Amino acid sequence: MAGFHPFRLNVGFIAAEEVGYQREFDLAVASVRLEDVEARDVTGLAAVSRTPQGLLVHVHLEANTPQTCVRCLKPFQQHLVVDFEELYAFNDKSLTESGLRYPPTGILDLAPLIREYLILDMPMSPVCSPTCKGLCPVCGADRNHEDCGHDTTPTDPRWDALRALLSDSTAGG
Repeated sequence: MAGFHPFRLNVGFIAAEEVGYQREFDLAVASVRLEDVEARDVTGLAAVSRTPQGLLVHVHLEANTPQTCVRCLKPFQQHLVVDFEELYAFNDKSLTESGLRYPPTGILDLAPLIREYLILDMPMSPVCSPTCKGLCPVCGADRNHEDCGHDTTPTDPRWDALRALLSDSTAGG
């Protein structure tokens, strides 16, 4: 959808309030693409507080993102939970390490931050289940659904020469 921005918040009125004023915004969207990150079933809350330095934004968000299991190569939905807090500073003196400034429009676009924190919560090696047995390295069968009978016990390759000698001596003797 062109023009659909579920994570843009009009907070100009909060900047005009007294220090300590807070407003909560519900964040809910069925599906959204944040550049290269697809998020589904997004739910959460953004709490925006007026501070002397700027607007402090605390976001708690849960979402699912499509992933491929590194063990069995099947697609699944990875559940992600992000919780972050950032300050949108009113001036250079109040800038934090993130360098976020309160925009003159009074509209905060949280999408880049949400995308970044979702990526940080994604596992390096996503698995569909902690008990996933993966694919057989010999025949490629999905070991979650069938037992192909192949021995996949890892062996130390440094012992291969000795193992070959032992199998030669039992075969010949």
